[in-house]
Amino acid sequence: MESLQLLMGGFAVALQPTNLMFAIAGCLLGTLIGVLPGVGPAAGTAILIPLTFVLDPTPAIIMLAAIYYGAMYGGTITSVLINTPGEAASAITCLEGYEMSKRGRGGAALSIAAIGSFIGGSIATLGLVLIALPLTALALKFGPPEFFALMMLGLSLVTGLAGKSMIRALMAAVFGLLIAMVGIDPVMGAPRFAFGMTELLDGFNFVPVVMGLFGISEILLNVESETRNVFDAKVTNLMPTKADLKASAWPILRGTFIGFFLGLIPGVGAVVPTFMSYVAEKKMSKHPEKFGTGMIEGVAGPETANNAYANAALIPLFTLGIPGSPTIAILMGAFMMNGLIPGPFLFKEHSEFVWAVIASMYVGNLILVILNLPLIPMWVSLLKVPYAILFAIILGFCVLGSYSLDSSVFDIGVMLAFGVVGYAFKKLDIPLAPVALTLILGPLMERGLRQSLEISRGDFTVFFTRPISLVLLIVSLVFVLAASMNTIKQVRGADSQV
Repeated sequence: MESLQLLMGGFAVALQPTNLMFAIAGCLLGTLIGVLPGVGPAAGTAILIPLTFVLDPTPAIIMLAAIYYGAMYGGTITSVLINTPGEAASAITCLEGYEMSKRGRGGAALSIAAIGSFIGGSIATLGLVLIALPLTALALKFGPPEFFALMMLGLSLVTGLAGKSMIRALMAAVFGLLIAMVGIDPVMGAPRFAFGMTELLDGFNFVPVVMGLFGISEILLNVESETRNVFDAKVTNLMPTKADLKASAWPILRGTFIGFFLGLIPGVGAVVPTFMSYVAEKKMSKHPEKFGTGMIEGVAGPETANNAYANAALIPLFTLGIPGSPTIAILMGAFMMNGLIPGPFLFKEHSEFVWAVIASMYVGNLILVILNLPLIPMWVSLLKVPYAILFAIILGFCVLGSYSLDSSVFDIGVMLAFGVVGYAFKKLDIPLAPVALTLILGPLMERGLRQSLEISRGDFTVFFTRPISLVLLIVSLVFVLAASMNTIKQVRGADSQV
């Protein structure tokens, strides 16, 4: 009850004209950052921090937080319309959103994404108000063994991204793991597979890789097509139908839960919950074979998980001072620049500020849905642009986005190289999603494994003597066995037909 009273006081501050104006500005800037391929919430927030130097702490943090969750939604727009993820967490949305767009249903995909983002973000913020401390205490029990088991669970989800062939999916997953091994050894600190190139000491940057795999490869495929214009289809039904809303209801709820829970665990990253949500929807669907053809559930779940994660990831920051992602770390830096130390004492020493920022998150999520739903026709109008023109614009954005990450021409080369790889994979019908998934999970899984074995002095039973890690490993095994049985049934069915 006390929390709700404090929240009401926070709304009184957040709805002041000045703070409301900065929340709107943050949402618009965040959406723009998300639309620009390769910039992403972390880089965008870092670039825009100087704008807040002249502001008081409350409007400054309100604006930066709005940029953060605005960018998490903005990346959806280019994923749906031009198959180019504006930021890494939106990569999985390409699989279904772009297929819907090609069938003239880009507006419905963006509407469902906006609605799901609003619901996921709002419920996650409610969790921050009501159950932040108990849930964060649970997340703190995740040591290296539990974190490794969680990454194993994520890796087992490759079976849900297999597409037509499990063998090809596993090949793609191994390829992603090999790429992930490039760089500095996470425990020993020695370079590996860098071949004397200083640019590879930090490994391959995820954003140029995923932009190449998904964006550049799509450009190459479209350029070689006879029509040369992918966006000729008339776009109708900009708003979702009753059937769309009915099909999206459960995915939105599941996406909220997945994004919220994973947001509490520092270091997971925004990509993991979106992939997990997509795989969960495919596994629970009555027609999993239709995924990849424009299933709205594959947009609703991941996009909801995306924004639920974005809001839930602030819980460890506010309550314990633990940044769970690069963007949250940047926000933490902004806190400290304003003389505010995130953690339990923040609620006692700066109560009015904390509850104003929390209330602004509700307001910001509402601003996003109000702004973006009416703007959908403007985004969908991109579909009418001749591809000859759009090709140059997309390529320019990709090059600019890759270069802006580290001001490195090398990243542009990485993006183009992986564009060719993605093109070849698509021609060979090898799924791209497992590459992206294992590229993210590989380093995290390796770090958890190595740290766990150092703690236990090489004893592998450490993963089975801790309850949380044991449960996660059992669930992973169930996923793998279920996928294996399904593959065996498909092979036997194909043999019987022959």
